[in-house]
Amino acid sequence: MGYKFGTKAIHAGQRPDPTTGAVMTPIYQTSTYWQAAPGDHQGYEYSRGTNPTRKALEDCIAALENGIYGLAFSSGMAATETVLKLLKPGDEVITGDDLYGGSYRIFTKVFENYGIKFHFVDTAEPERITEKMNKNTRLIWIETPTNPTLKLADIEAISGIAKTAGVLFAVDNTFASPYLQNPLDLGADIVMHSVTKYIGGHSDVVMGALVVNDRELYDKLFFYYNACGGTPGPQDSFLVLRGIKTLHLRMKAHCENGRKVAEFLKGHPKVAKIYWPGFEDHPGHAVARKQMRDFGGMVSIVLRDAGLEETFKVASSFKVFTLAESLGGVESLINHPATMTHGSIPKEVRERVGVVDNLIRISVGVEDIDDLLADLEQALAVI
Repeated sequence: MGYKFGTKAIHAGQRPDPTTGAVMTPIYQTSTYWQAAPGDHQGYEYSRGTNPTRKALEDCIAALENGIYGLAFSSGMAATETVLKLLKPGDEVITGDDLYGGSYRIFTKVFENYGIKFHFVDTAEPERITEKMNKNTRLIWIETPTNPTLKLADIEAISGIAKTAGVLFAVDNTFASPYLQNPLDLGADIVMHSVTKYIGGHSDVVMGALVVNDRELYDKLFFYYNACGGTPGPQDSFLVLRGIKTLHLRMKAHCENGRKVAEFLKGHPKVAKIYWPGFEDHPGHAVARKQMRDFGGMVSIVLRDAGLEETFKVASSFKVFTLAESLGGVESLINHPATMTHGSIPKEVRERVGVVDNLIRISVGVEDIDDLLADLEQALAVI
């Protein structure tokens, strides 16, 4: 019988150090490793490719996703571009029309230059994916929930489309974390995480990860991982391993606070629209209930009758929430996607999917809920 999530978060991939008995995985701060003879080593040759601290982290993240093989990268974008390196000129990708701005940027400003074609569709409607499938399709890439309008895509349904067509299916699972959702169990081939967010959880590390079950696919990804060198160091790997040990506890608190923040903001006179999949009237609520264990700590709102100046005024008026990029840390963050995380997306493209100038994205942390609600009330009162 396999261990449950909390036990895996604390123990998976880790064992007492055989040299000293240290309970915590040591920080193997080394670039190279002793060999008794050329090729006669203990599984490690050079730390760009493998490092014991990073390997423990990779095994832990893989276990949390119910996967077999994990790879850690220096950022979520490094993980993303490694998947795209599996493609060649002329290949096509079907992806979401509501994406993290960095993903949109690397798709359109980098890989389109190498002859890769991207189709941006509403992945909440699987038939939109089917419509774009053709003989050149090689990859389906989705976020669910999406960033920042929290649309839901049915992973199991899309995996059926991908398998029928024989194409790879990758899921950016950053917003949910492995605690809330496991795409491999639902038929995905690749899971990507910006480890910077919920997995690290403390806003002190930038990192990404991929998890797969197929050995041949892992070997292809590992080739680019090692050859191109976008791998993290042992200190960052150690910090994420430490952060993971409380992932299950943090996610419970994020979800609890997220629910109370969403309920507080729904119907607030200064809020015209709210995005949170836990509401029964959210278009993706049924999908969220089916494939997620809870509804997460991300909430987005559109301010009522507010222009850019008024939105900036609200975003700059918080005392407990911090106006900053990123999400998923223990501290609550306020983000203005149109000028921050999604600023690289053309205005007309953003606004078509709801990323308007008066939208604010909220990453609800684990502080005392009464302080968070009071801070929201006073910030909204400035307009």
